[in-house]
Amino acid sequence: MHGPRDVIVDQETNSLIIADRENRRVMRRSRQNNTNEEVVISNIDCSRLTMDKDGSLFVSDYVKNEVRRWKRGEKGKGTIVAGGNGKGDQLNQLNWPTFIFVDDDYSLYVSDYENHRVMKWVKDSKEGIVVAGGNAEGNSLRQLSSPTGVIVDQLGQIYVADFENNRVMRWCQGAKEGMIVVDGNGEGQQANQFGDPVGLSFDRQGNLYVADCKNNRIQKFDIE
Repeated sequence: MHGPRDVIVDQETNSLIIADRENRRVMRRSRQNNTNEEVVISNIDCSRLTMDKDGSLFVSDYVKNEVRRWKRGEKGKGTIVAGGNGKGDQLNQLNWPTFIFVDDDYSLYVSDYENHRVMKWVKDSKEGIVVAGGNAEGNSLRQLSSPTGVIVDQLGQIYVADFENNRVMRWCQGAKEGMIVVDGNGEGQQANQFGDPVGLSFDRQGNLYVADCKNNRIQKFDIE
């Protein structure tokens, strides 16, 4: 591989699905046999991956500024489910989409990195809704600066790794501004600081895990 950017586990097939970015492909590799691998999507500038509860695979393409979906077993080019209308900041456009998340209602959340916002695309919609940021780049509670990781909890609250601001924000559905839930103490190496937070994940107990890129560590937080 060359520059892999993301990996998810496909429980049904007991395999890993990997965004092999610099090779411009998405790979599937068996968890039982490392020699059993295949290219499932080729010629794609893949950034991040996610999968919905039906096993459909979603891939963000940072060059075409779109997210495509492949239903389980589907071949070919897949279906555009977000963006795909050129680079821009309109509601039907994206600019360098990175991390993606699909909730139980099949709504797709996209970290729109260069537009400093998170977009929500309801299933089968032709344009998205700004659900975090979208008020130019900045560090106020209404703004984001190069958002990366995005994840949504069972209450519909959106957690965003606010990369350049070195903080994690939480935005309630429909809110005009977010709140800082982790950090906000500037860049640093202390337990209450980040150095470029990237990926986010929850465990079953609701603890939040943050990939703290520049500090070369994973941090765990108890979120009330």
